[in-house]
Amino acid sequence: MDCSKVGNLIFKLRKERHMTQKQLAHQLNISDKTISKWECGLGCPDVSLLPQLSQALQVNIEKILLGDLNQNRVDGGNMKRIKFYVCPDCGNVITATAETEVSCCGRKLTALTPKPSDEEHNLQFESIENDHYITFTHPMNKEHYLQFVACVTYDKVLLVRLYPEQGAEVRIPKLSGGKFYFACSQHGLWVQK
Repeated sequence: MDCSKVGNLIFKLRKERHMTQKQLAHQLNISDKTISKWECGLGCPDVSLLPQLSQALQVNIEKILLGDLNQNRVDGGNMKRIKFYVCPDCGNVITATAETEVSCCGRKLTALTPKPSDEEHNLQFESIENDHYITFTHPMNKEHYLQFVACVTYDKVLLVRLYPEQGAEVRIPKLSGGKFYFACSQHGLWVQK
């Protein structure tokens, strides 16, 4: 751990939050001299203070320890690069349009890699009014089910969360030029045009 890098990051984040050293010190129940020492690179925060410091500065503990945020370049949220993450513990579904670090239930998540739909994993489409009526033959029991179906266009994501023992059908408003992504609880992410 490079104390000068950690100190520079703490200084930068504290200034972004419009906090004085005294205000940050008060939140951590330490002296403002300790904050000054960190920011000068003369010491690093004690491990026991990292959760509070992380919360006060609204930054990941790992980033504090590295002393760097590694910001992404601005890409305008290009939907062609959309990534889906699913928590193995709670089933939370998260999307991102750029490189990111995602965690849920204390675990770091990796982006699911989409595979082209196959005979076992595919969606059947029917038009009803202004909607896609989507059906599938996939099992929908507690051990094996589709977790979500999402339609992704150049500027929109419409995601429908699915649950075990739910019917094997979904209705999604028609969006032009979209791809459909769907996630199987056992076999990962699939994509279908």
